[in-house]
Amino acid sequence: MKLGLVTAILDKYDYEQAMDIMSDLGLECAEVACWPQGKAERRYAGVSHIDVAKVLKDDEYAKHILDYAKDSGIKISALAFYPNTMDADPAKRKANVEHLKTVIKASAKLKVNMVTTFIGRDQNLTVEENLKLVKKVWPPIIKLAEELKVKIAIENCPMLFGVDQWPGGQNLMTTPAIWREVFKILPSKYLGINYDPSHFVWQQIDYVKPIYEFKNKIFHVHFKDIKLYQDKMDQVGIMAYPLEYMSPKLPGLGDVNWGKFVSALTDIGYDGFACMEIEDKAFEGTEEKVLKSLVLTRDYISQFVI
Repeated sequence: MKLGLVTAILDKYDYEQAMDIMSDLGLECAEVACWPQGKAERRYAGVSHIDVAKVLKDDEYAKHILDYAKDSGIKISALAFYPNTMDADPAKRKANVEHLKTVIKASAKLKVNMVTTFIGRDQNLTVEENLKLVKKVWPPIIKLAEELKVKIAIENCPMLFGVDQWPGGQNLMTTPAIWREVFKILPSKYLGINYDPSHFVWQQIDYVKPIYEFKNKIFHVHFKDIKLYQDKMDQVGIMAYPLEYMSPKLPGLGDVNWGKFVSALTDIGYDGFACMEIEDKAFEGTEEKVLKSLVLTRDYISQFVI
């Protein structure tokens, strides 16, 4: 496996500075944030270390992106953009889909050939209704990815944390049962999973077992942890807003058994990209805390991935 970082945590730094930081840490790869310029919809989103529209228009800029990564010893694992492509608002849906297509094109031009994203969801519709929406929204996206030979890796985050994402969340591909249905609807070798075990922890789903069933669909991996607070859950129950009873943590500070998780990945022969995703509020607020979180996570995960 190649150990890297999701660059969204480095929102105060430009592309070159982010690459320098990862190089100094001895990392091998980077999942590079590619949101539209100047738009921050939510925490850990809106970050743009690569201007994908500029990549398509400016060959010198595209060359610089690749040259700087190479000189830094960092492989770009994927271009990252996590929108809601099935938003209930038609205008937002259209804008998100169009930017995702731009990211796919840029990924092809840069020869990264991987995009990490969400499938999206209309949070006010049922699962069954959203599966019908997948049939409407996603075939043209997959067709473009197939034409350009770009893999699409969907993260299993429910995007259901607070009142603004209630009741259904903003990402449909959250469970093995739904994965099976989506892969039936979109039976493409270019559609797969960006596997994050932390999202299964708070859903009370076994985060190891699906690795074996979906071994051929795991395109990318996230190393992020989640901590459940049982005393809080005892008061509000699992049907409360999830952030009332859980919190994202650095790997090793939450409830994921990383030995078991990485062991399963080695069982299936996964030797692809595994990027640390830092979303721990305890390590926010100052540049020193953010940089310390990267060192702590690297050192912990290095027990399992060298």
